[in-house]
Amino acid sequence: MKNTITPDGNKIAGIFCNFFGHHYVVSKKVTEHIKEYKCIHCQKQVTTDERGKLSPLTPKLKEINKTLEDMYHRRNRRRAIGRPERKRVA
Repeated sequence: MKNTITPDGNKIAGIFCNFFGHHYVVSKKVTEHIKEYKCIHCQKQVTTDERGKLSPLTPKLKEINKTLEDMYHRRNRRRAIGRPERKRVA
């Protein structure tokens, strides 16, 4: 059996996740498609990868998400300030 003690030392929450699976909630919205999730029981963190699958949040992925978030916000800020939206003709 895997180590069931979580980083904050809660053994019951680790056992709960081993039996029933994790209960992830969105902890950070990086872009429209990429989000970071955190288990409410054991505090395990995951993120969506380039294929849309959940993968453990490593320091490398955390840095990639931070860079993506900065680029996403800069681009959207420039769109809002720079030029008015064009009306599309159907």
